[in-house]
Amino acid sequence: MQFIDQAKIAVKAGRGGDGIAAFRREKYVPAGGPSGGDGGWGGDVVMVADSNLQTLLDFKYKRLFEANDGRRGGPNKSTGASANDLEIKVPCGTEVRELPSGMLLGDLVDEGEKLIIAKGGKGGLGNAHYLSNRNRAPEKFTEGKEGEQRELQLELKLLAEVGLVGMPNAGKSTLISVLSSARPKIADYPFTTLVPNLGVVRRPSGDGTVFADIPGLIAGAARGAGLGHDFLRHIERTKLLIHLVDCSTSDPQADAITLLNELQAYGHGLPERPKITVLSKSELIDAEQQKEIQTNLETALQQKVALISAATGYGLTSLLQAVWLELGIENP
Repeated sequence: MQFIDQAKIAVKAGRGGDGIAAFRREKYVPAGGPSGGDGGWGGDVVMVADSNLQTLLDFKYKRLFEANDGRRGGPNKSTGASANDLEIKVPCGTEVRELPSGMLLGDLVDEGEKLIIAKGGKGGLGNAHYLSNRNRAPEKFTEGKEGEQRELQLELKLLAEVGLVGMPNAGKSTLISVLSSARPKIADYPFTTLVPNLGVVRRPSGDGTVFADIPGLIAGAARGAGLGHDFLRHIERTKLLIHLVDCSTSDPQADAITLLNELQAYGHGLPERPKITVLSKSELIDAEQQKEIQTNLETALQQKVALISAATGYGLTSLLQAVWLELGIENP
């Protein structure tokens, strides 16, 4: 399935039905008077969060959504039928913005959450409304109002509590595949991960925590270099970030600093987000190098740094305990 996390669409709510001019012409009812009914309301356009959807792919092929119009009024003061609302399903975590202003209309996070994005037009009035002492046979009626029209920007931000970030080939996909049942593509070349991957990791309480593996960041990612700029938005909702640093590279400390700088440049609250810094792929270097790199990085960052190996399982239990502690989840 192709992963699409941004889309532009146009929506148009239904037009209200017209009122009509009609008169009662019934036997034994002299001077029956005006009886034109009102038109019905046009349909609203409503967005609905659906947990079964994971991408905005559907909006790549259809960009215009129109609700039905209301029905015109009838005789005997009969009001025309109002149109049904048009419901558009989007993935949970979709932000809806109006174009070109960029104003946020709503953020659909929870399953079944609804947002009216275009209001249907009001139905017109029938001539029964214009009866007066001066005009006993009015022929005036009004047409229905047009429904609202909008151009919208949809932006999907994945719902995950923990985000894995790091340079290309830092071991993020391997880690999420070991901790969860996710099966991302893993290879020994940069940018193996081209889209965010989600994995559910079992908590001590038995339920799950969603981890997100974000495509690798490089220097300049916040300005559009590499793939990071396209996917940094997906960690904006996370409660905790795991900074993964490959300890087998030529300069792990420089990689860690680059990662911090890119998150700082991107902003959106990410620099202040709680984080755990982790040295990965410890199986590729000897114990003496591990200790030296870990000590130097802790000194540079002024924080504790974990050491793990997703390939052998070393340090993963301690890492998860640190994650649960940061998230406020009790260990059994």
